Amino acid sequence: MTFQVPDHVRPLRDRVHRFMTERVEPHEETLRGPDGAALLAELQRDAKAEGLWALGHPAELGGGGLPFLDYVYVNEVQGRSEFGQLALGTWTLQDSIMLDRHASPHWREAYLRPLVAGEISPSFAMTEPDVAGSDPTGLQTTARLDGDEWVITGRKWFTTGAAGAAYTTVMCRTETDAAPHASFSMIIVPTDTPGYRLVRETPLLGLPSGGHGGHYEVAYDDVRVPAENLLGERGKGFLIAQERLGPGRIFHAMRWLGQAQRAFDLMCTRLNERVAFGEPLAEKQLMQKHVFDSYTEIQASRLLTLAAAEQIDRGDQARVEIGAIKVYGAQMLHNVIDRAVQVYGAAGVTEDTPLSHMYRSARFARLYDGADEVHIQSVGKRILGEYRRGGSWEFGLR
Repeated sequence: MTFQVPDHVRPLRDRVHRFMTERVEPHEETLRGPDGAALLAELQRDAKAEGLWALGHPAELGGGGLPFLDYVYVNEVQGRSEFGQLALGTWTLQDSIMLDRHASPHWREAYLRPLVAGEISPSFAMTEPDVAGSDPTGLQTTARLDGDEWVITGRKWFTTGAAGAAYTTVMCRTETDAAPHASFSMIIVPTDTPGYRLVRETPLLGLPSGGHGGHYEVAYDDVRVPAENLLGERGKGFLIAQERLGPGRIFHAMRWLGQAQRAFDLMCTRLNERVAFGEPLAEKQLMQKHVFDSYTEIQASRLLTLAAAEQIDRGDQARVEIGAIKVYGAQMLHNVIDRAVQVYGAAGVTEDTPLSHMYRSARFARLYDGADEVHIQSVGKRILGEYRRGGSWEFGLR
């Protein structure tokens, strides 16, 4: 494979980059405010009119139909802003993949095309407040079959976008006599179902609340839904989750690269423009080290991510490679933004630049879709297992 952006992808990627830098990034504060919904709707209409809408979704569902690897390159520039996915219609990609592969005909008809068209929003509920997220086999939310209905009882949190979602896909314990990873199923719950109750929006590091990005705690008070709301087969919840999380981590890592590129651009521009002690900061060797360290970390993360994406595209689960980029990419993102804040000095911790918001948001990357420690342990165990079985880890032959 080549690590260069393919020639056939470059023009579309450049158009997405212009859309992000000219139409989205300059208006982030408005998008976070009371007029944000109207502006977002306008951006979405523009994206559809310009052929930039839902690029990673299958064409037969109304999306752009980009192959996985092509979309990876586009996702890199789309990730420059937290509003990129929303403005360009790819916020729903992981959920549409789940529905497309596993939903009953009724729910495919009800949700799939409206989801891709941006007419409805999904949400996903796995994490619980009283259970260590690093060990999801301890999840306590249950679903029991009562006649032709599932009865769901429990509490979830960090259900992103629940307040505006048409439905939530809920991970529940449905089996009582199965192995831990075969005890859970996923069930579709329309958010207007009796017993589905928003408890609160969880405040996070002083970031603005509300909108699609709000993270909600939700109670399931004996929620009843039809048996056909089961997503896939009973006991296959973890397998479906893995289908969702594998490509999803690639998408995360590429969007982190977009954020890191934006912070790198800001940092290098500031270093050339800011004068201290009679010369630009760019002449200071310690400042040059910030550039060097950021360049090497971004480039290493990018190559690791593209290599993992290529393996996923070949049909490999790439567990080691995905675990590695999840950890390294999240740390890279924090480091690059942190250096940019340092270069900006006092201005870097104000809201006068995007860096303050980016810095706080970057901290979540080391937790969601699996804490760093879990991925580090998993990668280490898998590699050591190869040697225990008499093999080795040949980096170039994966």
